[in-house]
Amino acid sequence: MNLCYNDVVKIPITSGIELDESELHETFIRATGPGGQNVNKVATAVQLRFDVLHSPSLPESVRTRLMQLARRRINARGELVITAQRFRTQEQNRADARARLIALIQCAAQPIKPRRPTRPSRAAKERRLAEKKQRGQIKVWRGSVARDEW
Repeated sequence: MNLCYNDVVKIPITSGIELDESELHETFIRATGPGGQNVNKVATAVQLRFDVLHSPSLPESVRTRLMQLARRRINARGELVITAQRFRTQEQNRADARARLIALIQCAAQPIKPRRPTRPSRAAKERRLAEKKQRGQIKVWRGSVARDEW
């Protein structure tokens, strides 16, 4: 679903956000874990890097939200690093890494729903206090028995 305008490949994210494919940098590394002899010879894992700080495709609000959401995956230079190694082929891992990047940006593009402060009702307060009294009574009953009550 890549759209091509003047030899520039665009990756659609939302209705108003598109990424240039030139903003993505992919390196292929050896995957870890099981895989037999193939795992030691072929670099099938993909490390996708996307410069969040300097991307002209992202609006400022999406950029700040993305920085908050993916704070642990962003390095000191402001690059978002996604490593994909679930599959045994480079193409599947590339598609997986790109899908994860798109999902992350789509999540950051959604506006934050403001919290409306609410109060507990009178009945809810009374139920809570009644439960507290009941729990307290149970704990009193667990107490030690006086010598004269034997």
